[in-house]
Amino acid sequence: MKLRVILLAGILAVGLACTKAPNDSQVTSQIQSKLNEDSGLHGKPITVQASGGVVTLSGTVENETQREAAARYASAIPGIKQVVNNLQTTSVPPAADQMTEATPPAREKPAAKPRPNKPRHRTQPVSAEMAANAPPPTVGDKATANESPAPVPAAAAQPVVPATPPPPVAKKVTVPSGTSMAIRLLDPIDSEKAQPGETFRATLDAPLPSDGDLAVPSGYDVKGHVEDVKSAGKFAGQSLLVLQLDSISVSGKLYGIEADPYRRQGSSRTKNTAEKVGAGAVIGAIIGGIAGGGKGAGIGAAAGGGVGGGVQAAGKGQQIHLPSETVLNFTLRSPLTVTVVDKGPDSGRQKLDAPR
Repeated sequence: MKLRVILLAGILAVGLACTKAPNDSQVTSQIQSKLNEDSGLHGKPITVQASGGVVTLSGTVENETQREAAARYASAIPGIKQVVNNLQTTSVPPAADQMTEATPPAREKPAAKPRPNKPRHRTQPVSAEMAANAPPPTVGDKATANESPAPVPAAAAQPVVPATPPPPVAKKVTVPSGTSMAIRLLDPIDSEKAQPGETFRATLDAPLPSDGDLAVPSGYDVKGHVEDVKSAGKFAGQSLLVLQLDSISVSGKLYGIEADPYRRQGSSRTKNTAEKVGAGAVIGAIIGGIAGGGKGAGIGAAAGGGVGGGVQAAGKGQQIHLPSETVLNFTLRSPLTVTVVDKGPDSGRQKLDAPR
């Protein structure tokens, strides 16, 4: 008998241990696991709080079905006494339903009374087109055909505006260094008048390529400056002109240019000056010999030399003249990155046959 009592007490103790309610953290973990297993509730911002067998659900779900499902999962956990469902739904009921609930139907208003089905005469004339398009009266309608609103002409309907497509994404290309860049001068440049730092205008004479494709079409504005200039002096000295490019404007955007300078030097006339001075001395000696013998020859030679030098001093060496429409070639020293454009401006200028 005592043995049976001991066995019965052991069985009751095991049963009580099995039915012991889990702690709050275990309850929270079990409910979260149930919610994550549901594909509709997985990833939803749902907060679970458990305290002494009372579970509080808060957050947002998409609809009422998900809200009720979350409460069922929480109440199915052993040891839960109460589920406080504070979940909010993000869906909004249709406007038509709200209007139906907010305002009673028109037929329920006591003030609404059917009007007698009697034709009324209009005071304003009705056009033939409006009369033809008007729907025929129906027996039993509250309003007669004359009381129905006139149809809206097709011309008065608002036109459907097509959706504007998004602007295309701008594509950039790079013209590699070492590429030849031909420009056509707009401003003339003269080594006798130009000053260092003076700017000049030009246009791109030939398109710039990039990997075999067209990067910059011809015709866009180019700007540069005179980097160095020397005018040809009297008797001796050569003229010098050094030009440098600064920028190119493509479709309203300005891009800096780094290119090797264009350098040109005029021919020297020093040798020509010496020949003319010598020729003047010989002629002077001949004239002096005729006039007075040896002494006259010496005087004539000096005078002839002076005359020859004076003639040469009156002129200058060869100057460098670059008129408008002159084509000059530069070489890019650094790559030039620009936004791709479809076509260049029509400069309308006549091309020269051969660039200088």
